[in-house]
Amino acid sequence: MNSTFKKILKIGLPFLLAICFGWYTFTQLPVKEILPYFKSANYWWILLGMFFGLLSHLSRAYRWKYLLEPMGYTLRFPNSIMGVFITYLANYGIPRSGEVLRAAVLTNYENVPFEKSFGTIVAERMADLIVMLGIIGFTLIIQFDYIYELLSQSIDPKKLILIAILGIVAFVLIFIILKRSKSKIALKIKGFLSGLIEGVLSIFKLKNKWTFIFHTLFIWAMYVLMFYLTTLALPDLDNITIGAVLVAFIAASFTIAATNGGIFVYPVAVMKAFMVFGIASVPSLAFGWIMWTSQTVMIIIFGTLSFIFLPIYNRKK
Repeated sequence: MNSTFKKILKIGLPFLLAICFGWYTFTQLPVKEILPYFKSANYWWILLGMFFGLLSHLSRAYRWKYLLEPMGYTLRFPNSIMGVFITYLANYGIPRSGEVLRAAVLTNYENVPFEKSFGTIVAERMADLIVMLGIIGFTLIIQFDYIYELLSQSIDPKKLILIAILGIVAFVLIFIILKRSKSKIALKIKGFLSGLIEGVLSIFKLKNKWTFIFHTLFIWAMYVLMFYLTTLALPDLDNITIGAVLVAFIAASFTIAATNGGIFVYPVAVMKAFMVFGIASVPSLAFGWIMWTSQTVMIIIFGTLSFIFLPIYNRKK
């Protein structure tokens, strides 16, 4: 398999999957039942949710400078903002391509070497992953009995225990093998894992580490708040619990990370999560589409403006 074919496959496969899944989704989509929810929704709550989403993006752009300062680089805030929105917009086309473009913005307009700027983005993702795992852990704690009951209805508890034991044993064996092995693959894996750990720990060595941690927590608090406030736009979701909101938020977040901005799959993930808590499928699906559309509209507007004004703002360069 040559490199050209690999590139075509990487770009074409996500689009092909999106088209196929999109076609299937729209053929199954009860448009006539969902449309009234779009018409009757309270758009003040939706706009308020978008505002808090915007705050999270601005905070992400401001947080970036704390990772660059120890290396001796001063990041101009407008470039950081535009770089963040370009990232989100590009990821709707090719997943993870936005991170490359964001690093390229610094290379082109802030004279930061590409590998260094990209390294700070990886460190950011590590910080975000820690917070995401915290949200997942908190959700499991407050909803443990309910989630365990649902799982036990579909999976034998003895099988769950067996799977957990096998997982622990497999982890220990892999750890021992990697530690003792001197093969090239093992050395690469150990080097990769060591780099990840070093990247995470480097966050706590920052000069302004507490400010960085504050912005990281603030970003995810705004994400959750944006999600919750948007549920208030639909009367059918008035009595929704925080547990249902968190479970749906986690499910939706995974679709964004795994696909082109969660296109087509985001609303379905939200619907499946809400249905676990006894919420009807139609308003759940309608909310999923409203939530995804409001985010997407914001990203398209600010991402497009960023692509236009980035070279204008940096015209001297």
